[in-house]
Amino acid sequence: MRKRTDFLVIGSGIAGLTFALEASHHGKVSIVTKSSLEESNTKYAQGGIAAVFSEPDNFEKHIQDTLIAGDGFCDEEVVRMVVREAPERIKDLINLGVSFDKRSDDSYDLAREGGHTEYRILHHKDNTGEAIQKALTEKVRKDPNIEIFENHFAIEILTQHHLGEELKKNYPGINCYGAYVADLISPKVITFLSKVTIIATGGMGNVYQTTTNPEIATGDGVAMVYRAKGIIENMEFVQFHPTSLYDPNTRPSFLITEALRGYGAVLKNMSGEQFMKRYDSRGSLAPRDIVARAIDNEMKIWGDDHVWLDCTHLNSDGLKDHFPNVYEHCLKRGIDITKQMIPVVPAAHYSCGGIKVDMDGQSNINRLYAIGEVASTGLHGANRLASNSLIEAAVYSHRAAISACARIKELTFEEKIPEWNYKGTTHLEEMILVTQNYKEVQMIMSNYVGIVRSDLRLERALKRLEIIYQETENLYKRSLISKKICEVRNLINVGYLIIKMAKNRHESIGSHYSIDHPKKRSSSEF
Repeated sequence: MRKRTDFLVIGSGIAGLTFALEASHHGKVSIVTKSSLEESNTKYAQGGIAAVFSEPDNFEKHIQDTLIAGDGFCDEEVVRMVVREAPERIKDLINLGVSFDKRSDDSYDLAREGGHTEYRILHHKDNTGEAIQKALTEKVRKDPNIEIFENHFAIEILTQHHLGEELKKNYPGINCYGAYVADLISPKVITFLSKVTIIATGGMGNVYQTTTNPEIATGDGVAMVYRAKGIIENMEFVQFHPTSLYDPNTRPSFLITEALRGYGAVLKNMSGEQFMKRYDSRGSLAPRDIVARAIDNEMKIWGDDHVWLDCTHLNSDGLKDHFPNVYEHCLKRGIDITKQMIPVVPAAHYSCGGIKVDMDGQSNINRLYAIGEVASTGLHGANRLASNSLIEAAVYSHRAAISACARIKELTFEEKIPEWNYKGTTHLEEMILVTQNYKEVQMIMSNYVGIVRSDLRLERALKRLEIIYQETENLYKRSLISKKICEVRNLINVGYLIIKMAKNRHESIGSHYSIDHPKKRSSSEF
């Protein structure tokens, strides 16, 4: 089965949906998402979206905060571009129906989070991502030029490889002609031919056992582009959010927004000590990599599974009003945050690396764009500043749309791409092996490639992952396509990239920390 579309958008978070709405004025758009349109990483973003909106804040302060959090590894030109374009993209979201909280004087109720020197976080209570996702979804569903394919899984992107050419890494002149997409409801694979393809598949948090990401975050976009010989970079920089609710029996981990610390909550260890000042002068509002390692260290010192986040000293009505989502969720778990401390633990949260793109979101593969968390733009450097992810997605989806729409009339479909080659059979016992491999990948990555790393741990992780890789590839080659086996393949690819790039990074910087390689440069480190 074949389908033709001008713009093929793979993913349905803020990046993919924003791009789709802009591109729909210039051609037919098809959105492929492996769950429902509403389900994405964006939906789970609590804190907010960062932009300079009022004095005493200014662009230079936001730029410097981003560069400092990125530990000197950011692309400063990109940082300046994103920060300066951010207010206009916020206005676009408002025009699309996103409602941000305001004060009684009608000014925006700006919050502050770790690493920010000013109050610049626009938010909708403590479920900002959900509010953005809802507004965009409503607009997309009403757009006559956008066709939505829910419960469809992109297996691989189409290049000259599918025309019989042998492509190698950094092969010049690779073109993307669309993607093979599996219909998960009625088992079949659709050959999507497109003039432009946009990878907006979000993160890869499920490569770890504990993550704030939804189950759909399995690194699909990075893995597909890696297999197509696209350039992937900086995958060693995995950001662990310092404060997820400690609940080992629940996946994904419930995020306790950083805005709660911006509001005045403080971290405490088992003795009740506010320990963060021992690690950083900014205390509980230090950048995430520093706070996550500090918590990890305190947990090792005390031999416990979590630390505490204390907001019992704050106004109870204010807490309930500003953080209703956190309050209600914790209350269901038997924790009244106005009276009891919250048990918290770091969880895999965000990938700072990904598909290397230019300032318009164009990858090294022609006709292929990557936007959102799946992309490596240079904005985040070695560690993302809180609430810079949603604004990066908004800025880059706008720039990518301008770039792609300007060339869409010049591009044609590649009709010589063959149909998907159905092969193999799947047996129940083989699916059990796939499920087991999924769990083993998470265990390997969590135990050996987590917040604190070493050369020995990375080498051990690589050897174990190579065994699982061979097992899974053998299964894949003789199995019918299924969502689970594709996700395991993708997670293995992503895990491999994280390990290899961590092994090649002979210094501790940002969210990559190795006990064997001390920090060579520092903006703020204990």
